Amino acid sequence: MWNVLWQEGSPLLQWGVVLGASLAAAFTDVGRRRIPNLLTLPLLLTGLVYGAVAAGAAGLADSLAAAVVLALPYVLLHVLAGGGAGDAKLMAGIGAWLGLANGVAALLAVALAGVLMGVLMAGASGGLRLAMARVRQVSARMVLNYYGAGLPQRPPRGRKRLTMPYGLAICAGCWVAGVAVLVWRAHS
Repeated sequence: MWNVLWQEGSPLLQWGVVLGASLAAAFTDVGRRRIPNLLTLPLLLTGLVYGAVAAGAAGLADSLAAAVVLALPYVLLHVLAGGGAGDAKLMAGIGAWLGLANGVAALLAVALAGVLMGVLMAGASGGLRLAMARVRQVSARMVLNYYGAGLPQRPPRGRKRLTMPYGLAICAGCWVAGVAVLVWRAHS
């Protein structure tokens, strides 16, 4: 039985760890508005070890590549828009456990969950116009920075900045992706 968990492509262990970690992150993010390093760093390290044990050097490379790919958008959000660093570290750990193929599915589901959650929260608080102004500002920063024209210095004026516990979106997206991948694998 233990051999099944450690062989390459053991989706139950991989998704089980990711779903459990994302659920714990959602609770701490909602309650304390932070995702602790005590959760994210062991998740990343054990994911890299799992990749190496399950598939050798190729598994380690896949885990490392997925950690970078899944973390990169959230590192950019942290730097350009003030998103949480815990979100980026959590996504790195998720990538390390899932590898590139499953990681990309999780990344897309998490991004969609984040957009939906952001629109719902902004609409519920009456701040949809301000939220859209922030999206335009972050987009402009990314484009201007890419072309070397510098970054706009002032945030849009308006009500207090709306924040959300993105760990909740990460959890929701991981659960949707995990169930979809596991159901798809069961039927193929």
